[in-house]
Amino acid sequence: MSGARLGLTRPQILAFRRHAGALNERLPRGRRSLRRVAWAGLQDSMPRAALLSIHARVAGTGPSTWKDPSLVQLWGPRFNVFVVAARDLAVFSLGTLPDDAKGRHRAVDLAARLNALLGGARMTYGEAGHALGVHPNSLRYAAATGTVLIRWEGARLPTVWTVPPPETDPHDARLELARRYLHIYGPATPEAFGRWAGIGPRHGAAAFEALGRSVMPVRTPVGDAWILTRDEAGFRAAPGPVAPARLLPSGDAYLLLHGTDRDLVIPDPDRRRALWTPRVWPGGLLVDGEVAGTWRRADAVITVQPWRPLSPAERDAVAAEAESLPLPGIEGRRIVVRWDD
Repeated sequence: MSGARLGLTRPQILAFRRHAGALNERLPRGRRSLRRVAWAGLQDSMPRAALLSIHARVAGTGPSTWKDPSLVQLWGPRFNVFVVAARDLAVFSLGTLPDDAKGRHRAVDLAARLNALLGGARMTYGEAGHALGVHPNSLRYAAATGTVLIRWEGARLPTVWTVPPPETDPHDARLELARRYLHIYGPATPEAFGRWAGIGPRHGAAAFEALGRSVMPVRTPVGDAWILTRDEAGFRAAPGPVAPARLLPSGDAYLLLHGTDRDLVIPDPDRRRALWTPRVWPGGLLVDGEVAGTWRRADAVITVQPWRPLSPAERDAVAAEAESLPLPGIEGRRIVVRWDD
């Protein structure tokens, strides 16, 4: 994994990420589009964040779109709640299966015990943990086997059930997870992948090494990194039109960054601190392809805090985007947009 590095600029990187993440123009409604926007998973740790991530990318998204039969919910990378395509379950579960014997045995043993307990039924994870004599949170370890699915509504405890194990080799799943990460988050480093996947820097580096010639080195404004070789043309391509406004939820893939990659997306340190706070992150306001503020929701009220004066047309675009959010539980009520300038 050595050689001359292609130099990429900040505009090239952000343009590629917006394109890869379907943030420039909404995709048509359908399962193919849902799979594309969930290519690197949709983090759902904040209730219905995955739904709002879908809405930012797919036309016709409604309050129940996240429940589409083509999607499943699981404890995925870093044991966070993710929504992924059902056909990609192995990637986001087996791809995180521990490499050490002790960790793998814990996952497999717990999954087998949970499957025996449930016998095809569904149960809250609190009840399941109590019945197995373990802390309910430990059931997350079993999810790495690809046999545990959940349904988390936010206000209630997650419901768990088991499914047959995927017919995928964990090593192959790990490499595909790395490819998915690089396509959506690239350019990236092995350490960043290891942190995102929850497998640690050593195993992140091993995955990148195993990808061989399918990855290539690049130089970015924040340091050396890697991209998929097949994505090189996309990074070199001229940028296309951008969406006037998008409201990205906390944990959205476009914002789920750490370290120097945050410096790339938001050069101003004060604004970085406003988005990536020590507590619950707000949503990110994307205007004409740049993060231009934050937003928060309280029931049917959306409070937008722009970082710069927005033109009347930009404010109208942001308001229209906010008013179109498919928020569950507010049926029949109008979304109110408040500006915190």
